[in-house]
Amino acid sequence: MGTQGSRLQASSQDPEEAVETTCASGKHGCDCRKRKRTAHCDCDSEPDEEDALLDTPQRKKLKSTSKYIYQTLFLNGENSDIRICALGQEWNLHKVYLCQSGYFSSMFSGSWKESNMMVIPLEIPDQNIDTEALQVVFGSLYRDDVLIKPSRVVSILAAACMLQLDGLIQQCGETMKENVGVKTVCVYYSFASIYGLDSVMKKCLEWLLNNLMTHQNVDLMKELGVDVIELLIQSSDLFVMQVEMDVYTALKKWMFLQLNPSWDGPIKQLLADADAWLCKRRTEMGEEEPFLKAEDGAPFTPVFRHVRLQYIINDLASAHILERDNILPPDWLTSVYKSQWFAMLRTEHDNDNGPQDANKEEFESSSMRCGRKLTKDGDYCWRWTGFNFGFDLLVTFTNRFIVFKRNTLSQPCGGAVSMQPRRHLAYRLRLASFDNSGKLVCSRSTGYQLLTLEKDQEYVGMNLDSRLLSFPLYVCCNFQYTSPHMDRCPDSPEPESSARSVS
Repeated sequence: MGTQGSRLQASSQDPEEAVETTCASGKHGCDCRKRKRTAHCDCDSEPDEEDALLDTPQRKKLKSTSKYIYQTLFLNGENSDIRICALGQEWNLHKVYLCQSGYFSSMFSGSWKESNMMVIPLEIPDQNIDTEALQVVFGSLYRDDVLIKPSRVVSILAAACMLQLDGLIQQCGETMKENVGVKTVCVYYSFASIYGLDSVMKKCLEWLLNNLMTHQNVDLMKELGVDVIELLIQSSDLFVMQVEMDVYTALKKWMFLQLNPSWDGPIKQLLADADAWLCKRRTEMGEEEPFLKAEDGAPFTPVFRHVRLQYIINDLASAHILERDNILPPDWLTSVYKSQWFAMLRTEHDNDNGPQDANKEEFESSSMRCGRKLTKDGDYCWRWTGFNFGFDLLVTFTNRFIVFKRNTLSQPCGGAVSMQPRRHLAYRLRLASFDNSGKLVCSRSTGYQLLTLEKDQEYVGMNLDSRLLSFPLYVCCNFQYTSPHMDRCPDSPEPESSARSVS
């Protein structure tokens, strides 16, 4: 931006810069060569005695070349050789500056009729572009820097894309990434996809993966479309609080808001109202078929497909809720029950001690997702409930350590406990804390790991630097307790449970 102006004014150097250059290359060995010139330098001049007796006037900083060009040529339109008309407004501009735009460069250099026109009516096919955006974009051709307000970035981006100004497009992208938050993330993601800003889309998805479950928000759920939330639900990077059942619950609330956008209430009331709405609908319609098979439920089918149901049906209370809600088709659950039953039999009778070889693809697509919020510093110990194939895993946060323990003998648990000498599991442990806008303050990850534990053996999963920690701290874990097998149903969603503290 402004590169043409810089070349045209190359000989018109700022007076102060000229002095600094002289000092830097002076012949007198002045100390100011290696540092920024101070307010007084002996090599600036040789004041005579009369000057020394008088008050030295303060040096006045002249208007920079960039500001002069912007004011005189753009704002005042002096020496204009072309007029651009758009959206009922006119701009007296200069071809030499407009040629920085790929759009105008092609127009003026080709055989287009506009190449010889003095007045060019500009058609604006993009409704996101307004006169204020055009003012900013045209002005960017005459100056070195542009201030882009987050509230105006979409319209400026649209205009920059139309006029093919790569530098301004990049600056819009950086502005969007710096201001991703609950009020902007959906809008920014939508327009980044329209205008091809992949890095902005990635940043928005990262924010949503971190905040969708950890900081649930009614307005955000109303804005999220099927395509975006499908990407989030299928990802193993989704920060889940507390277990997979909570993913299903969040989707139920999201679906209710999509079908009842006028609902306005506190987030704590949302689940109760969603359940009441589903119950009333079942009663009034007398429908026995699952909701996703109904006309108004069918659009949500792709999203619920990615719930990892195998971890929900492992918990009795959660399984009862699935049956009661009657949202999912019965064949989805039947296939998952069958798959999990055979997985349990393999663990008990076929010496399936868990994953021993790295299989990251299987881990990413079907690992158990669970999490925990630590509100303040202190000692915590918990397990994620549900049947986990005889692997009773205790997680402890104490003295800034995250410790895993295979619990078998010392502390009994509610389900069957495997007594095999060694059990293997694959895991990934992540910790994060966020500021008020949902941006990461600090984060740590172990990456994909394989671990072997003997009976009652403890293992330090992460040693934390206390200087990097801030609370509340969010712990997110992915686990895989059984070996990957080809008979696992690939298209069935996966479940979840809830965490309970260990006294």
